[in-house]
Amino acid sequence: MRHKWQLGAMMFLQYAIWGAWAPVLSAYLLGELKFSGTQVGFIYGLLPLATIIAPFIGGQLADRLFPAERVIAALHLGGGVLLLYASTVTDYRQLAWAMMLYFVLYAPTLALTNSVAMVNLADSEKEFGRVRVWGTLGWIAAGWLLTAWRGWAGADLAMGGDMLLLAGAFSLAMGLQSFLLPHTPPRKDAAKPWAFLEALRMFRNRNFAVFMLISFVVATELQFYYVLTGPFLQSEGIGISPARVPAVMTVAQLAEILVMAFMLSWFLKRFGMRKTLAIGVIAWPIRYVVFAIGSPWWLVVASLTLHGFCYVFFFVAAFIYVDGLAPPDIRASAQSLIAIVTLGVGSFVGTNFAGWILEYFTSGGATDWRAVFVVPCAITVACAIAYLLFFREERAPDPVAA
Repeated sequence: MRHKWQLGAMMFLQYAIWGAWAPVLSAYLLGELKFSGTQVGFIYGLLPLATIIAPFIGGQLADRLFPAERVIAALHLGGGVLLLYASTVTDYRQLAWAMMLYFVLYAPTLALTNSVAMVNLADSEKEFGRVRVWGTLGWIAAGWLLTAWRGWAGADLAMGGDMLLLAGAFSLAMGLQSFLLPHTPPRKDAAKPWAFLEALRMFRNRNFAVFMLISFVVATELQFYYVLTGPFLQSEGIGISPARVPAVMTVAQLAEILVMAFMLSWFLKRFGMRKTLAIGVIAWPIRYVVFAIGSPWWLVVASLTLHGFCYVFFFVAAFIYVDGLAPPDIRASAQSLIAIVTLGVGSFVGTNFAGWILEYFTSGGATDWRAVFVVPCAITVACAIAYLLFFREERAPDPVAA
């Protein structure tokens, strides 16, 4: 039980960091700093770009060289310092470099925290969702804290980069908390030294390859939600004030809590991994249809609750699927692999694609939001069809039988 509280605190801080800046940074960059849509897409794309490279190193360090909790601590302490600096920067080039360096440190921790949690849980399929839900609570807490700060401080005191300042404070706290995590040493008795090469061999499994391809495409469309929902909610058709956007967007995370804590484990047990993932894929185009319709405003806000099924039934379930399929001595690297494909390559392509689509459908300062959201709607429909036609669930063979 003690480990669960430690792991829950880890997830809370891990996603509070991300939740402090991700939903609202684009509105700050487009509004106060006057960056272009392409520039905003590029800055958001730096995290997935870092996630393509950094987890190779993070997974190898945790699987073969150092205790995972120490690796996480070092990365977050360094990242916190960079975020505090980034909160003071207004020049595009300087901010892009600062965020790039930060993301190189943050990216490996996304997979490492999943790995630490699953290694220290008796039954990851049953218990991981209830630990991971603390990450969603952290995301919500960050949005509420930012909204409360802006409401209290007002325009005279509120700092333009306040979301980065808050993220930096959470990152430093995470670095210190990581020293309290369960000791998770590397597998030094592993027969093969390069864990990530062993993880890449999982692509020889046809179903795993199909699953990862669909996950990549879905991840590209997730960025339409992360990058564009904030500006969309503030647009003339919806009309939510910038100060309230962080709190309004936590509606999605409230739904995520319910789905992750009370529904994920039951669905996996009752319907299996394939059907659970299918529900997650199908929820995506439903949400984007509502965004494309764009009215009334309360229906758009209500549709944010679909994020619970979109994210939990697909991405959280995907991490559990990979953990069940991977051999024990390469689990950190296997988690890094799916992070690279989805949070890395998929998100990098998606952020830049979303920024380009935004510019393409913007003329004279006015954006055709209906046309913008029709694009991810069509693509996620194709993903759902491909998934149902080509993916079949598999698990790792029993070691004794092997």
